[in-house]
Amino acid sequence: MAKPPAHKWTFRPRFRRHAFGWRSQPAIKRIKEAVSEIRKEGRKAPILAAEGAVLFLEKVSPAIEQVDSSSGAMGTAVNNAISALVEIIAAAPADEDTRARWLERLWTAYQDDGMPYIESLGDHWGELCASPGLASLWADRLLGLCKLAWSPDPQVRGYFKGTTNCLSSLLAAGRHEELLELLEMAPYTMWHYRKFGVKALVAMGRKAEAIRYAENDQGLNDSPVAIARACEEVLLSSGFAEEAYERYGLMANRASTYLAWFRAVARKYTHKTKAEILADLVAHTPGEEGKWFAAAKSEKLFDEAIELANRSPTSPQTLTRAARDFEEENPTFALEAGMAALRWLVEGYGYEVTSADVLAAYSHTMRAAEHLGTAEETRTRIRTLVAQETSGDRFVTRVLGRYLGLS
Repeated sequence: MAKPPAHKWTFRPRFRRHAFGWRSQPAIKRIKEAVSEIRKEGRKAPILAAEGAVLFLEKVSPAIEQVDSSSGAMGTAVNNAISALVEIIAAAPADEDTRARWLERLWTAYQDDGMPYIESLGDHWGELCASPGLASLWADRLLGLCKLAWSPDPQVRGYFKGTTNCLSSLLAAGRHEELLELLEMAPYTMWHYRKFGVKALVAMGRKAEAIRYAENDQGLNDSPVAIARACEEVLLSSGFAEEAYERYGLMANRASTYLAWFRAVARKYTHKTKAEILADLVAHTPGEEGKWFAAAKSEKLFDEAIELANRSPTSPQTLTRAARDFEEENPTFALEAGMAALRWLVEGYGYEVTSADVLAAYSHTMRAAEHLGTAEETRTRIRTLVAQETSGDRFVTRVLGRYLGLS
């Protein structure tokens, strides 16, 4: 009986060795397309999708090893792809022989990963095994090498590219005590390894001990955010939402922007009011009050937003946009946002400020004032403010002078 033709993956020829040269954006685009293609196939053929995921993980690192990764965007794209594809491989209803073959292929790709780009795959090795039995086989295979690498004998110990694979396998196999014993052999403290000990203690029902384990002996380069997230998860899983919030909630949900940070906390801790969360985050970041303006505005905490905008430097462009967006809906807020924008412009703040930025801040402030019927009063406020400009070549004064009678 003839074998059915192999599936033709669109991504496969695109990920030949050194396919992208140094350019990161085309590579990131192709990675996202490949993940989408595999996910789409997974809706109707999960085994085939898992095969595609394994193939992608074999090919991705050689294809992008020359790409400029200095911005971090390349690594982020690959890590996001790994997280998505691990779920597909782990969930596929494959027999043990098929899964064993996948793991052998992934192990080879993992060992050959020179940059490395797919090193986070080791953290998921137990999930990829998909059964305690297979995970235990891999743990047995790697445990001796891991112990040698962590030997107290300097003539024996060294680096083993498979340590996290071993730890993850022990965890998935339910061999929790062995995992903790192995971690005690580690020659240095590193959260990258100790996080598996926290998970083992949680799995054994020793949650309080898990939190102490996470907090103790933190390494110099350990991420306090990652540790806080682990501890927060333990407390939330035990139903201690208030304690989780008080001890870890703010740090654990730190995000790339202040608005995203606020929303992450608010989404998780629904028993807290938005005003309470904002106040706590502001107190958590002294000296950065103005950076919470957008979060306050997004939740319509307008009084708080203006107060924050005047406590520490806030992007004039952000304030001007707020004045523009609310000059009709909430002119009182818009006027004060515009005045704050002009204040920080006068004091020399703002990134690549142009005359158009200054004029926009002025015009939107005045439009809000016209809606309120306070145009002359507001112009006087602006004139007084601008007259105090002393920095540089008095840029704001030169731009607004003829509008304010200062030229």
